[in-house]
Amino acid sequence: MKDRTPATENPWQQLRNLTPARIALGRAGTSLPTGAQLDFQFAHAQARDAVHLPFEPETLAGQLAARGRETLLLHSAAGDRDQYLQRPDLGRRLDDASARLLDEHAATHPEGYDLAIVVADGLSALAIHRHAAPFLQRLDEQMAGDGWSLAPIVLVRQGRVAVADEIGERLKAKMTVILIGERPGLSSPDSLGLYFTYGPRVGLTDAWRNCISNVRLEGLSYGMAAHRLLYLMREACRRQLSGVNLKDEAEMHSLEGEGGAPTRGNFLLPSLDT
Repeated sequence: MKDRTPATENPWQQLRNLTPARIALGRAGTSLPTGAQLDFQFAHAQARDAVHLPFEPETLAGQLAARGRETLLLHSAAGDRDQYLQRPDLGRRLDDASARLLDEHAATHPEGYDLAIVVADGLSALAIHRHAAPFLQRLDEQMAGDGWSLAPIVLVRQGRVAVADEIGERLKAKMTVILIGERPGLSSPDSLGLYFTYGPRVGLTDAWRNCISNVRLEGLSYGMAAHRLLYLMREACRRQLSGVNLKDEAEMHSLEGEGGAPTRGNFLLPSLDT
């Protein structure tokens, strides 16, 4: 009697070992087992904490300075977190002080830049704290031979994706990429998103951007994300466009092919050999 439990044995338990998704949770009568219910509440609390966690750009600025990268610390027009969550439009523009600071810097570099990298907290500062520095290191390594002129890395408090358009326009940058914390899910409170735009200017819609999402240790690796982003940037420079007209056809190394040898190709596209 001591070994009995009111929870019905879950015959799909092996499937749960293959995914963090909430499937095959089992049941206790007509309800979830206590363990599954507590796991859900814990994941929900993690997601809420990620949304409200304060961004610490000074720590990231120190990490980047140790690698010789200059940074600019700016703020969106959203004054605090509550306003940021209630007024998405304010997170898409800089406040007046930040705009002036950016214009002063741009005046000393009238030739502009090839690339401006922006980092914003978005809806998960946790994603930035965990993944921004190691991803940027991998990106620097992979684009070292391209010879692009790089603007100081811009760190934005209370920023949304479109704030990179204003930053790129003010800096006269040909391209921008913004690293931003994505909306937390119940299994991924620290997912990092990358949004790339060629020819940034205020007023662009999402149709002008390319997105690479779920950059984290349990998702898309730093190296693979950097590889895909570099493909988009090189193709954008060649074709002078981005967004819906620029497809991600980057060749990727898969785990193994015939005989265990690595293969190349995008698994989403049909093979040219067939």
